[in-house]
Amino acid sequence: MNPEQYSLLLCDRFRNASNRANAPAMEKYMLHRFSFFGIKAPDRRKLLSDFVKTHGYPEPPALEEVVRRLWNMEERELHYAGMEIAARKQFLRCESRGELLRWMITTKSWWDTVDFIAANLAGPWLLVYPQSILPVTGEWMDSDNMWLQRSALLFQLRYREKTDTELLFQYIEKLSGSGEFFIRKAIGWALREYSKTNPILVEQFTNSHKLSGLSRREALKNIQKRNT
Repeated sequence: MNPEQYSLLLCDRFRNASNRANAPAMEKYMLHRFSFFGIKAPDRRKLLSDFVKTHGYPEPPALEEVVRRLWNMEERELHYAGMEIAARKQFLRCESRGELLRWMITTKSWWDTVDFIAANLAGPWLLVYPQSILPVTGEWMDSDNMWLQRSALLFQLRYREKTDTELLFQYIEKLSGSGEFFIRKAIGWALREYSKTNPILVEQFTNSHKLSGLSRREALKNIQKRNT
């Protein structure tokens, strides 16, 4: 099955499962930025799983076209399906995925897709190709695109002991003066997540650097819970 047939067939499967009663609330939650079929997450994942059982995943060479076709469709559930397909390990074992990841982050951008891409696609991909970490995330940081910068802050979200703290702190310092809510929130989130691995270092960094109130509160949440 070619990428066009694959994506259209998946779209038809989702369309047939539409629940228009759910759609208005889902669209409101996303500030009416996107249209929805009204398929809730558990049902959407089962639909995709059942589809894959019947039709398989696209072959790695066809992945990019499938993802781009799904991303260019109107309904948000198809964007979720595209990024969930792309998150498979075999698809991330491809050194040229950086361009696709950048496109996904900067196209139809909002926190729901960007955060998944950063932690579940960019993060694992960069672990496989660590030589790309500095060129790729450095370009994201220099781009002045908020969503790329947020991704640079969050790609290590699940790295735990593998976290490059020097790089994380460098990126936080560079963006600490940002007035963007999504950047301030990401700074706090990245620090809070790393505090599960090294609370002492996070507390030292947070207390020795000028961070926004939002970033600071988010960073210290887990630490303060332990101390109460």
